[in-house]
Amino acid sequence: MFWRGVLGYLPANIIQGVVGFLAIIVYTRLLSPEDFGRYALAFSVMTMAHVATFSWLEAAMARFWAAQREGADMASHFASLYRTAFILTGLFLPLAGLIVWLWPMPHDLRLPIAVGLIGIPVRCLTKLAQERYRAAGEVRKAASLDIWNTLAGFGVGAAFALGGAGGASPLAGLLIAPLFALPFILPGELREARSGYIDRERLKTYAVYGYPIAASLGLAIVLSSTDRFLLALFMDEAAVGAYHAGYSIANRTLDVLFIWLGAAGTPALVMALERGGREQLAAAAREQASTLVLIGLPAAVGVALVARPLSEFMIGENLRDAATLVTPWIALSALLSGLTVYYFHQAFTLGRRTGWLLTAMCVPALTNVALNVVLIPPFGVQGAAWATAASFAVGLLASWGMGRRILPLPVPWRCLMTCGVSCAAMALAVWFLPPIGGFPELMLDASVGAAVYGVCAFALNAGGARDLATRLLGAFQARRAAA
Repeated sequence: MFWRGVLGYLPANIIQGVVGFLAIIVYTRLLSPEDFGRYALAFSVMTMAHVATFSWLEAAMARFWAAQREGADMASHFASLYRTAFILTGLFLPLAGLIVWLWPMPHDLRLPIAVGLIGIPVRCLTKLAQERYRAAGEVRKAASLDIWNTLAGFGVGAAFALGGAGGASPLAGLLIAPLFALPFILPGELREARSGYIDRERLKTYAVYGYPIAASLGLAIVLSSTDRFLLALFMDEAAVGAYHAGYSIANRTLDVLFIWLGAAGTPALVMALERGGREQLAAAAREQASTLVLIGLPAAVGVALVARPLSEFMIGENLRDAATLVTPWIALSALLSGLTVYYFHQAFTLGRRTGWLLTAMCVPALTNVALNVVLIPPFGVQGAAWATAASFAVGLLASWGMGRRILPLPVPWRCLMTCGVSCAAMALAVWFLPPIGGFPELMLDASVGAAVYGVCAFALNAGGARDLATRLLGAFQARRAAA
């Protein structure tokens, strides 16, 4: 199930990566540094509000679908989640409107926040359907929905930016794209709930499981967003824009990779535990951890190595210098965050001990706030990047230590060593390449670095790379022979 998902979600994640880079190129040029900073602040507010209200429903859909029996049990599962989502929507939208109207904030920030908050219930409904597709192994449906939201969201956002909508432009895309998808996916989901009813005991179980996950996600947002608010407090919105630009190119690269692998990996781990017990879970977890390291570690090192030409190519001139400074540190942060969220946190969700997940996230969140307060005033955006990297390192260690007491997951030490050696060879090769600047240097560094890493990883069988290549080649030859 894992590798079927990895291959099935690959097109959607390639598109996500390409569009993510295009969004940085376009928005850092169409929006002023101040507007880009307002967008970053509004996006953080929107994400925190989504997590606080609706994320527990999405987590419950992902975790409990596989445990349902067909018939009345499954219908009540759908009815409980979707009808609760509609009730929450009816409460959330008026409250959000009232807060935006009454809360004292800069006038130019009010519209981006309002647009972001309005889109939250729409995205929740599409996310519920997508989590159900993933849990059921319906890879094509989940990937297609991802592709639509990515392409349409960027297209609409860019159009609004060209029209002069300012910091609200990208958020308008995040609202309109899923809104147009709902007529195609929601009727089928509601048919599944037609014969069901809201089961209060079931919802209580889902809430006990999901709310700690939502709270931990909230702390993760604090971990990744506190720096922006403190930069706005200690400096200005232009500094937020510069930091967010550098953060985006580094974090987006790694985030796309981890979302891709996590979309396939999480359902596979749930299925392995539910259908095969801890023995199958350990085997599946080791394979996934090795894959995460095999792909994630060179991606982080590669982004750090090409920080300067990447910024020259992708980011507008006004934001470029500061972005170059923070990119390597954010690449490290994104690697640590991905390993924590998409691997070590699985111990809490699979073991249904999500309260411990909340505890594990408190440690790096509090560390992040303290370090940002100390480091931003003297060091500016670079101090924020240092604080973020240190906080995610603390978070990984805390999650690993606590998770071992609940559901121990294997750590692929040999894979870490062989991938580390391969990355060192890649870094040495890129270091000696000529600094020709801009896109040509980016392509030269990326191609040479990828080739060196690939050769070394294959030679050392890092993360089972050679074994996987042999299996894929054998499957391809068998398919050709059968044809």
